[in-house]
Amino acid sequence: MTDVTPFLWFDDDAEAAIMFYTTLIPGSEVVLLARYPDEVPGMGGKVMNAHFRLAGRDYYAMDAGPQFPFTEAVSLFVSCRDQAEVDRYWTALTADGGQEQPCAWLKDRWGLSWQIVPDRLVELIRDPDPDRSHRAVQAMFTMTKIDIAAIEAAADGS
Repeated sequence: MTDVTPFLWFDDDAEAAIMFYTTLIPGSEVVLLARYPDEVPGMGGKVMNAHFRLAGRDYYAMDAGPQFPFTEAVSLFVSCRDQAEVDRYWTALTADGGQEQPCAWLKDRWGLSWQIVPDRLVELIRDPDPDRSHRAVQAMFTMTKIDIAAIEAAADGS
């Protein structure tokens, strides 16, 4: 069976990002961390190849310089059970230079984009009543971090 695994190119701080992500997200671990030898100009000791798991899913990463920064074209989608989980991830990922973005998106301090999405928002967007769905979507458009209670109130028309 063929595996397809996301590979993240960091400028020069992959190890800190990996340690942060694997500490933040339950069910995560560092599998392998290999470093460039000291003989590699400007890269000695930095991450040459890393294999880690977030919530049981495999990722690879490396430090490779600033040539290819992250963009919003790729993001990590985090499904959250409740507001407390949304708040926890949002606070941690926007700390120390992260940036809030519209509609449940953010960039962490390394520039990687994340979507912190409560399951309830997805349920309301998929509501069979198109008016409820539309009101939920319209409320989402006014938010950065999603407020579940406000989305529910908007969907209900209150």
